[in-house]
Amino acid sequence: MREHDYLPSSAFDGARWQKAAASAPNSDCVEFTKIDNAQWQKATASAPNDDCVEFAQLGPVIGLRDSKLGPDSPILQFTPAEIAAMLDGAKKGEFDHLI
Repeated sequence: MREHDYLPSSAFDGARWQKAAASAPNSDCVEFTKIDNAQWQKATASAPNDDCVEFAQLGPVIGLRDSKLGPDSPILQFTPAEIAAMLDGAKKGEFDHLI
């Protein structure tokens, strides 16, 4: 993974971490949390049918999630430069063949 694939600890301020009850007290395990302080935004054109993705600034990265899943959606992370390149391609019609 690239260094910017990880969110900074400030993105998790106030987070409540959870791990499986079966985890041993001092064992290495995976913990999960929701990012509650993110300000998610979606396009106004998606309002009638709720078929959209949402974007949020998450520290130095931009998160992307499926609005239908809401807070339970997995979050993809991209740098601002990656999002800018995607938006530039979309404005130029480079992805029109996909819809």
